[in-house]
Amino acid sequence: MRAFSELYEELDSTTSTREKVDAMVSYLEEASPADAAWALYILSGRRLKRFIGPALLRRWLIDASALPQWLVDEAYASVGDLAETIALLMEGAAPRSPERIEGEPIATGPDVPLATWIEERVLPLRGQPEEVQRAQITAWWRALPSRECFLLNKLLTGELRVGVSELLVTRALSEALDVPRTDLARRLMGEWQPSARFWESLRSREVAATGADESAPYPFFLASPLEAAPESLGPRADWLAEWKWDGIRGELIRRKGESFLWSRGEELVTGHFPEIAAAAAALPDGSVLDGEILAWRGGNVQPFADLQQRIGRKKLVPAILERVPVRFLAYDLLEEQGHDVRALALRQRRERLARLLERLAPASGPGALIAISPAVEAQSWEELAYVREQSRSRGVEGLMLKALDSAYGTGRQRGSWWKWKVDPYSFDGVMLYAEPGHGRRSNLYTDYTFGVWRGEELLPVAKAYSGLGDEEIQALDRWIREHTEEKFGPVRRVEPSQVFEVAFEGIAASNRHKSGIALRFPRIARWRVDKPAGDADTLELLHEILRAHRAPPVLSSPYP
Repeated sequence: MRAFSELYEELDSTTSTREKVDAMVSYLEEASPADAAWALYILSGRRLKRFIGPALLRRWLIDASALPQWLVDEAYASVGDLAETIALLMEGAAPRSPERIEGEPIATGPDVPLATWIEERVLPLRGQPEEVQRAQITAWWRALPSRECFLLNKLLTGELRVGVSELLVTRALSEALDVPRTDLARRLMGEWQPSARFWESLRSREVAATGADESAPYPFFLASPLEAAPESLGPRADWLAEWKWDGIRGELIRRKGESFLWSRGEELVTGHFPEIAAAAAALPDGSVLDGEILAWRGGNVQPFADLQQRIGRKKLVPAILERVPVRFLAYDLLEEQGHDVRALALRQRRERLARLLERLAPASGPGALIAISPAVEAQSWEELAYVREQSRSRGVEGLMLKALDSAYGTGRQRGSWWKWKVDPYSFDGVMLYAEPGHGRRSNLYTDYTFGVWRGEELLPVAKAYSGLGDEEIQALDRWIREHTEEKFGPVRRVEPSQVFEVAFEGIAASNRHKSGIALRFPRIARWRVDKPAGDADTLELLHEILRAHRAPPVLSSPYP
């Protein structure tokens, strides 16, 4: 695990894309197949399911370190990350004689491979009695160097995240194995288990046959934010415009007589949307559609919060299916009759998609569960800009712009797909609480809770951690430490005097929050140093936005 801990440190200490890729390539080329497979599993954002909670680890830490609880709590509040706190405190703890479990000494070894750590040590602890887990884990704490101890704790709690994008991981893997990036991205989609055998399959120059796993999706093609004027893209006629739906991006697959529905997060969500899976039975085998899962009623898209009622439940009952009807709007065809058609131009893929869904008539007619996402008609960029201003009233986030001659790519590749969103909602809120960040920022307060006025009371309404630059974060961290009014573990309640503009994408009623609302994708737009706390916004303003957001569309619906 030593080599992987060194890789983690390298990735965490640089912002250079080239340095990150070089570090991953070096590790993957030198690691054993089993270690490389597990490293790839972690680097690609997959995590072991947590089986030991932080509260239990804190209790064990107090006992194993022989330090008073107040000192452990102070250290945790200062560091802000439990895994790092354990690693730092146990580094100075005096080693004890080897403990034993059922008569056998607990072995750690000078350097154990990553795969061995996970497969033969960490995973077998799952389901063991607490005393067995405690004895083994605290023995590891005493024996491991600090950074390896840190990684171990992250594995135990299921919180090991590495700051690299999926695109960078695929790029590094391609360089290490000398296999085309598109082939590797395809093979890494869906569910797979890290093993030496899987790693060797990645080395193969033969493109994996689709039939090897009939449920396997394709890597999603992602759009970039449009920051320039749309006229800079060239003639309007060269671009397809669609509404930017506020739903769940998904791939609908029909192969070997079965239907599969994958989310962009590579989660198989077929069971959450059984009516879409049933409707997909009308598709011919060898069909893969890229599109959006939407809450849909009365010919109109419904708020994303409605859709969350589906994905937030382990068991669907008839009442929820009736309360939140859904629909799949397809905007691309990736596979036709078992053949990968992503290399075709978008205009060709759309034509084939339209013919495919027309053959499903009347199942694909008005109100169909599976239909094509319609093009937004406008003769000029100026006219399209006018149409875009109607997005809020239609319940969408703006427009998607796609080059009609573009192939279907992998990941976020700038140039052919753009998202032209309307300006987000925003409010001015007062910072109430601050928490430490993670990784390189675990010693800085970077996660903030904001409130608005309800009469004379400031009521928490949103948490945000992105939007500030490094200099602003450093300055705000100093201010937080100097103006803390109360501590709750790593959380600090601060003097309510700093105002921030907080932007957000959506709003919904919520009975789980004291404010009665929940905001979607809140982030900091700017630090309002010019504004006193008394001039921050009120809860009534947010409820006014909620009422407008939930109002039915005022325009006739062009959807099929």
